Amino acid sequence: DVATDNPIPTPPFWGTRVIKGIGLKEYATWLDEDALFKGQWGLKGDTIESEGRPRLRMWLDRLRTDNLLEAAVVHGYFPCVSKGDDLIILDERGSEATRFTFPRQHRGRRLCLADFFRPEDSGEVDVIGLQVVTVGSKIGEATAELFQGNSYRDYLELHGLSVQLAEALAEYWHARVRSELGIAAADPTSLQAMLRTEYQGCRYSLGYPACPDLEDRAKIAHLLRPERIGVHLSEEFQLHPEQSTDAIVVHHPEASYFNAGRGRS
Repeated sequence: DVATDNPIPTPPFWGTRVIKGIGLKEYATWLDEDALFKGQWGLKGDTIESEGRPRLRMWLDRLRTDNLLEAAVVHGYFPCVSKGDDLIILDERGSEATRFTFPRQHRGRRLCLADFFRPEDSGEVDVIGLQVVTVGSKIGEATAELFQGNSYRDYLELHGLSVQLAEALAEYWHARVRSELGIAAADPTSLQAMLRTEYQGCRYSLGYPACPDLEDRAKIAHLLRPERIGVHLSEEFQLHPEQSTDAIVVHHPEASYFNAGRGRS
């Protein structure tokens, strides 16, 4: 029951682009402080103000002073169509370049990620965004040194901050993608509303319920070639450096987070 008459955005380019040297001030405003203070650092109540914020300011100053961040992005737009549970990525000739098979809900709306793209038999070609972002390897090396030096509090704080900064960069870049696709006009003005995804479209990271198969990372890596920003895929389909994320960016107005269970074995 997903609409198939929504406008298909025109991307600013087809293929991939690499962006390096992104300044901390550009994406630090996207930092989810609740996730950092409560989730990563385990703070609550008054300790967030008395300990959390001063420690955050200290770490951000250190990151700038020691030049520990190397934020970079590789992203791209690709033509695509859907066929059942499959999303087919097309090459410049309109032939199949690769295909993702996503799980479908067993109840409710029986959603599948492929539903948010034009069916192959519609005669129309849709567009999908893909992105890989990283804050680089230096910050991981710094956290490892803290751990080896038995500075466990500093290690936990810096590691948690590095993870959340990678997520902040991903949110920042997703906002830019929405702008490039011309669907950002209704974006909310507050960060909390942004983090609640009160905007058009959705960003799905590999390993989450709608796209649980980590093996699909190899297909994204083949299309985006993230080694150009220093990101590599392990044999276990994990991104290295750890402070990196990948995502499928969907423009459809009805796209939202949903649980579709596990994919193929």
